Amino acid sequence: MAEPYFLQPYFQEKIWGGTKLHDAFGYTLPSDRTGECWAISAHPHGPSTVANGPYAGQTLIEVWRDHRDVFGNAKGDVFPLLTKILDAEADLSVQVHPDDDYAAEHEHELGKTECWYIIAADPGAELIYGHNAKNEAELADMIHSENWQGLFRHVPVKAGDFFYVPSGTIHALGKGIMALETQQSSDTTYRLYDYDRVDAKTGKKRELHIQQSIDTTTVPFVAPKLDITSQQFGDSKVTTFVKAPYFTVYEWQVKGELELTRQTAPYTLVSVLAGQGTLTVDGQSYPLTKGQHCLLPFAVKKWQLSGDLQIIASEPGVKA
Repeated sequence: MAEPYFLQPYFQEKIWGGTKLHDAFGYTLPSDRTGECWAISAHPHGPSTVANGPYAGQTLIEVWRDHRDVFGNAKGDVFPLLTKILDAEADLSVQVHPDDDYAAEHEHELGKTECWYIIAADPGAELIYGHNAKNEAELADMIHSENWQGLFRHVPVKAGDFFYVPSGTIHALGKGIMALETQQSSDTTYRLYDYDRVDAKTGKKRELHIQQSIDTTTVPFVAPKLDITSQQFGDSKVTTFVKAPYFTVYEWQVKGELELTRQTAPYTLVSVLAGQGTLTVDGQSYPLTKGQHCLLPFAVKKWQLSGDLQIIASEPGVKA
C-alpha cells in the first residue's frame, strides 16, 4: 500500500538558538539554546528517523541506502535535500556556502544552495542577503579591513517572505526570525563574521573561514529574480516559490479540501507549519498537525488534503 512516511526530527543546539521551536511547535528540545530542527534529513550530522510503516525506526540515511525504490530509484550517493526549521534567538554568523565543485574538492560533500520561508519575524527584524563589493579585489579589501557596514546588505523581513540563497551568497538570518529552510544536504558553512562572540563551551571565539569565504563568494552580488506564482483551487491555494536546479518549493494553503497529483518528481517532502487536518493516500487517512513532517514516496502519485493547513513542500530539481 502506498503511504506517507512520517519523520522524527533531529535537533541541533546553537550559540544563537532559543526555545521557540518548543513554543511554536511543541517539540521537546535538548536545551534552551536549540537553534535548528533538522526535520527531513539524511545527513550524518543529524538524520531524521522514520516513525511509521515498514521502515519505522530506521533513519532516512538507511532507507535511502537500502530501499532506493522508495525514491523512484533516484541516483546519487546521498539523499540530496534537507529541510530545517531555524530559531534565531540571536543573530546568526554571516556566512557563505560553496558550490558543488568547491565542496567536493575541499569538503567531500555536496555544495549548499538553500532558500528560506520566513515563518515569523519580530518587528524590525532583518537579515543579511548579499554584499556591495563591485569586484573580487574590492571584496577581499573590504573583508580584510573589516568594513562590515559597507560590505553587507541588510534586508527587512516579515512573515511570509521568501528568499532564494544560491551557493556563493553572503547571508545571515537576524535576531528574531524563525524560518523554514530547504537546502542541499550539506553541512559546509564558511563563517565570515561572527560579531566577536565567545562560545561559552570553549571560552574562545568561533573559527572564521576568511579565505574560503573570499574564494567562494559570487562577485558582484545580483539578487535572484523569482517568478512566484499562485493557483487557486476553490478556497485553497498552491504557491510555487522557486523552481531551481536543486529543488522546487511550494506553499499549500488548505481551506477545506485540496487534491494534488505529482507530475515528474520522484518524491515530495512535506512540512506542516500551521493548522490541522487530514492527509488521505490510497484510501487511508492520516491526521496532520502543526510541526509534523513527512515524505511522500514514489508510490504516492496523488493525495488529498483537508482541513485548515499551511504546508511548505519541496521536490528535488534536475541537479538533485
